[in-house]
Amino acid sequence: LAVGSVLLTACGSGDAATGSVAAGPAGSKINTGPDQHRVRGQRDPALAALVPARVRDAGVLRIGVGADSSPPLTFYASDDRTLIGVEEDLATLVADTLGLKAEFTPLSWENLFVGLDSGRLDAVFSNVTVTEERKEKYDFATYRLDELALETKKGSGWRVRGAKDVAGRTVAVGSGTNQEKILVEWSEENEKAGRKPVDIKYFQKSSDTYLALQSGRIDGYFGPNPSVAYHVGTAGLTEVAGTFSGGGRGLQGEIAATTKKGSGLVGAYAAALRKVIDDGRYGKVLARWGLGGEALKTSRINPPGLPKTAN
Repeated sequence: LAVGSVLLTACGSGDAATGSVAAGPAGSKINTGPDQHRVRGQRDPALAALVPARVRDAGVLRIGVGADSSPPLTFYASDDRTLIGVEEDLATLVADTLGLKAEFTPLSWENLFVGLDSGRLDAVFSNVTVTEERKEKYDFATYRLDELALETKKGSGWRVRGAKDVAGRTVAVGSGTNQEKILVEWSEENEKAGRKPVDIKYFQKSSDTYLALQSGRIDGYFGPNPSVAYHVGTAGLTEVAGTFSGGGRGLQGEIAATTKKGSGLVGAYAAALRKVIDDGRYGKVLARWGLGGEALKTSRINPPGLPKTAN
């Protein structure tokens, strides 16, 4: 998983009436107001027929999203009530194409999977990376490349390409995430090579993470590339020291719509995603959030994922 807490609210000059932020990724203007004017999909009867009867008859797709407010993945609009972000946009496209109404529930990371296990959720759209371990319990339909980024104070001059570059450094990371796994592996690699390990820190709130970064108590934050890029572009106080595949060394990770294994939904999700990729709606959604570089050419079902670790 490449999920992490980032800035709770966007920074930069904007229009209070529309909720738009002038200083977005790559200088783009991002609408953070409750009226999103989302790119919408069109119901495809053939694809709607792929949805299991119990879901089709209910007419609602119950979708879990992250509750940690991580722009541009999932966060609250300027009214502090409306959930917006690239995850909501893509999930809405899928629901539209399958003839269903998207119903979003924000949950903590661990409760997203509890929701799937208990049957309370039909899908999770929350920057979930495909892993071999997760494939034992869940099915995946991919919708974005998984990229991670290491964020540091602006002007630090620190560049990170691998394990030796973080030796002896203090880095914050989200607990239970793929970036944590990678950071732990780097630390172990450093110790085996006679270098100092990484001093790994965990914070419950994104505000605490960034306060620690600005005060110099940590050297960097290792998180999802979309959230890091958004924060770098809107706050203007940090920079990216390095980017990496969320799948680890030698594997390009992929983010996927997640459902309980055997739910019968993954085929419908993949088919809907392939349709919106082909008709251009998918590309428009990624572009409006500055994530065009993470686009996939097609959606895959249960592709090779991050390998299991010894632990």
